[in-house]
Amino acid sequence: METYILDWINLLLRWLHVIVGIAWIGASFYFVWLDNSLVKPTDPALKDKGVDGELWAVHGGGFYNPQKYMVAPKALPEHLHWFYWESYWTWMSGFALFVTLYLFNAQTFLIDKNVYAWGSSGAAIAASLVYLLMGWVVYDAICRVFGQKKNGDLIVGVLVFLYVIAATYIACHFFAGRAAFLLTGAMLATAMSANVLMVIIPGQKKTIAAMKAGLPPDPAHPMRAKQRSVHNTYFTLPVLFAMLSNHYSFAYSAKYNWLVLVLIMLASALIRQFFVVKHKGRWDYKYWAIASAILIGVAVWLAPAPSKTSAVAASVKAPTYAEIKPIIEARCAMCHNAQVQMKNVALHTPELVAQHAQNVYQQAVVTRAMPMNNSTQITEEERAQLAAWFKAGAKP
Repeated sequence: METYILDWINLLLRWLHVIVGIAWIGASFYFVWLDNSLVKPTDPALKDKGVDGELWAVHGGGFYNPQKYMVAPKALPEHLHWFYWESYWTWMSGFALFVTLYLFNAQTFLIDKNVYAWGSSGAAIAASLVYLLMGWVVYDAICRVFGQKKNGDLIVGVLVFLYVIAATYIACHFFAGRAAFLLTGAMLATAMSANVLMVIIPGQKKTIAAMKAGLPPDPAHPMRAKQRSVHNTYFTLPVLFAMLSNHYSFAYSAKYNWLVLVLIMLASALIRQFFVVKHKGRWDYKYWAIASAILIGVAVWLAPAPSKTSAVAASVKAPTYAEIKPIIEARCAMCHNAQVQMKNVALHTPELVAQHAQNVYQQAVVTRAMPMNNSTQITEEERAQLAAWFKAGAKP
């Protein structure tokens, strides 16, 4: 029952996370597109009002005329919509999901003793939380120290990229590959949400406070907010890949998985750059070309060699259920039994093993995602026996 309840919590949190994430990313992409699509107004009345850019658009049967003011309008409007709860709920739901799935099951999902032998689950959990926090601390320090200097955007971009490389390397050498990928994405997502909470919204509030006090707003606040907003748009696609990567063990289980993640995140950022430039009216396909070359290169690099398991399975006489039963009991049943049924899969009777034979074959032989982090040390010969049993009809 406990596993069933946790599955429901996982489902609802994941559903919420996707919904609010779509809302946040959609708003973020829209405003980046809008900023890059605005044109200088020609109407003297608009210029006199302080309008710096405008756009006419049609959607849903209506016409829209968004206008952007340099720093702030001369008079504060009565109704002002704020965009921040999308960000906050995305982070909160994502962190709750991380706690439920990874921290409550640290021995299974967070720790891989073949990567790093943590002394305890508590130490690994504490390290993962420090990892998330340090991502924001280092990123924010880079922005504050170098962001306003000459060529600050370039310097910040290079330093942040180097830090992401270092952080990815660290995560992949201290945590299970699946967790390392997710943690790296969560680190960037934490920085994105912290940008909204700690920089963008406070700056906007200071601008409004100055207007209410009859003082000229400080132009530094919107400039800083724009810088962080641009950073967020480049983080988005790398974060999305990191969040989806847990479905693809060939990526997070690779020998140099840290480099795999860095290269795919780089390709993601280049794809986003293509669209950012496109919004400005330029179709620069070199970003697509470079990103495609990186992704194809990674795919070729990770292409599996002829499967040793398949070769062995082909030479193995089809085993009976009695012969594969010890493998199931030693390598699988501790997480799939009458009391614990991870993913609603139980393997404690011959009938149940036959019922879930497709899952066993898919997870243990084809994707090799199970046992998780190979925690039960299944051998190639055992995988080959499971493959031969399945191909022979998986009879109980």
